[in-house]
Amino acid sequence: MASSLMRLGFAGLAGFLVLASAGQSQAQQPQATQQAPQGPIKLDLIGTQAKWTKVCGHDQAANRDVCYTTRDFSAQPNQPPVIAVAIYDINGEETRIVRLLMPIGLMLRPGFRFWVDKGETLDGTYEICFPNGCFAESKIKGPTLAEMKKGTTLSIAVRNQANSEVTFAVPLAGFGDAFDGPAVDPKVLQAEQEKFQEELKKRAEEERKRLQASKAAAGGAAAGGGAAGGAALPSK
Repeated sequence: MASSLMRLGFAGLAGFLVLASAGQSQAQQPQATQQAPQGPIKLDLIGTQAKWTKVCGHDQAANRDVCYTTRDFSAQPNQPPVIAVAIYDINGEETRIVRLLMPIGLMLRPGFRFWVDKGETLDGTYEICFPNGCFAESKIKGPTLAEMKKGTTLSIAVRNQANSEVTFAVPLAGFGDAFDGPAVDPKVLQAEQEKFQEELKKRAEEERKRLQASKAAAGGAAAGGGAAGGAALPSK
């Protein structure tokens, strides 16, 4: 399955949101209708792809080579992504960029916090929002990157509309090998993207059929109830 952030390229970020809309209902899980804080919430996420993926290309605007290592994560198996994580490595720069695609229904201020295992807590900010998701990012140095490569969990803390803290626990297994390894072949990436689109279409068709079957069953039950009621009436 192709990663959502793999599909962004280097020109812009908004193109991903076709995928985000497919996972909107799942992404809104951290939302709460209560106005008072209800205590912290933790979501242990799982990868929606088999592993982290490294993508490389040339940024024409900056005239630099750029690589990013990325993966999407969901709260349950076989569910649409809740968030997407990508670490950008720009040739010639020591600073790396942690870029996140976050679900809607979260407070944009004061931004987000993140840490690796029990390490130092760092801050990040939201950059831009669309109807189906928000992009957020932070810059990290070598020591934090080293922690991510050998760490177990990347924790990302935000606040929902009820002002409760929501922590997304992102597994880091395989990140270091992917970051230091070769980039994915563009042909393989294209094949994964096409496969992912087919999976989305298949999932939508299955859901459509399920809804039609449910409506048909409900209609049949109502008709049966009416016939039974008519049979019970005394004949004149």
